[in-house]
Amino acid sequence: MALAQSATARSLPDFTELVEENSSAVVNISTTTEPKAGRSRSHGLPFNDRQFEQLPEFFQDFFRGPQSPHGGGPGGSVPRQSMGSGFIVSSDGYVLTNNHVVEGADEIIVRLNDRRELPARLVGTDPRSDMAVLKIEDGNDLPVVSIGRSSDLKVGEWVLAIGSPFGFDYTVTAGIVSALGRSLPSENYVPFIQTDVAINPGNSGGPLFNLDGNVIGINSQIYTRSGGFMGVSFAIPIDDAMNVFRQIRDKGSVSRGWLGVLIQEVNRDLAQSFGLKRPRGALVAEVMAGSPAEKAGLKAGDIVLEYEGEEVVLSSDLPPMVGRTPVGETASMEVMREGRQITLDVEIGKLPEEGEARASAPASSSPGLSSAPLGMSVEPLSDEIRDSLGVSDGVVVSDIAQGPALTAGIRPGDVITELNRRPIGSVKDFREAVASLPEDSAVSVRVVRQGRAIYLVMKP
Repeated sequence: MALAQSATARSLPDFTELVEENSSAVVNISTTTEPKAGRSRSHGLPFNDRQFEQLPEFFQDFFRGPQSPHGGGPGGSVPRQSMGSGFIVSSDGYVLTNNHVVEGADEIIVRLNDRRELPARLVGTDPRSDMAVLKIEDGNDLPVVSIGRSSDLKVGEWVLAIGSPFGFDYTVTAGIVSALGRSLPSENYVPFIQTDVAINPGNSGGPLFNLDGNVIGINSQIYTRSGGFMGVSFAIPIDDAMNVFRQIRDKGSVSRGWLGVLIQEVNRDLAQSFGLKRPRGALVAEVMAGSPAEKAGLKAGDIVLEYEGEEVVLSSDLPPMVGRTPVGETASMEVMREGRQITLDVEIGKLPEEGEARASAPASSSPGLSSAPLGMSVEPLSDEIRDSLGVSDGVVVSDIAQGPALTAGIRPGDVITELNRRPIGSVKDFREAVASLPEDSAVSVRVVRQGRAIYLVMKP
């Protein structure tokens, strides 16, 4: 038994040398935010402890120090102090951390492990990736981390985090890479690294190391029911982080590639209806007018299978691929269209700022055409609906009864523009498409709902 335990101990990694070599380049970041009129919440966590209990599951960033346990309150009269982590990437004082660590801060102090406290200025931020770049004032010959390649990471390999959870400076925790390329609801352009490394409030912005002592990620978010660590943590891949850093350092802002499409996941039923042998790719639900995708000839109903020679397994794989492509560069895509595979070249545009959502479609209450096999009634588009949704063709669903349409998720007010890969321009087109539907086979339905297109699967 003793020999077996000894062999197990020898097989586990020894992190002592890694920690000794890299702790000096990891920093604690403390911020002070002066009270401002009209400020309604902390620039850190947007929930207080009571709200933690009321929200059973959510993704959250983690930035709250012991000096401000509730992140301050509305209209507070004393400055708020909070803390997070970061790391030095250049000897002249550039520091990487999370945007939510320094957002809204009036004063930023960086503390090194030799207990020096140095003021830092905010160089720039990128809220889309939750990154911020700081510059230590009068930084000179500072210790730096070694930057690795997150693209070389493999699921199951050991990783280690250094940070300041709950204000406990230079806390070391370790675990393994649980998954790669995770897409979170808060951000589609970052393929997060998932780990089981213990991460808690105060770890935000700290480095994630591999066993070679190279930084391969920035600890950013956790999945939790309690507000603390539950075994699921997420880090920004260092490849993406360094791209953001260089853009902020060199030009003060970040630009990302943009295709101009709305996409959705291809599930088993959609794969069957589109003639795919297995679910894969990103289904194009809508192509935006004037976008690079429209100019390249991409159409609603196309399924993007490859981008620049890289397979698109999940729809969430595509946005980071496009986002990393330099603006103005031409990219090649393999697309499935009407059962055959074609190649399209697209000149990537610049991702625009998030605009306002389009107007919702008003539901119709007038009597329509009954389609008994599907359990819904439709009617021609009114000029009001055409204008509000920006659609020129289709039929609007006026009523839903029990049947395949209800099961598929179709709702009154939806505009059907395509049924079983056939374009629907009128009630007559819809009637003919319904009459030709195959029995006991899944068919795709393209609907426009509240200004956004989506594909649904219906089984007549």
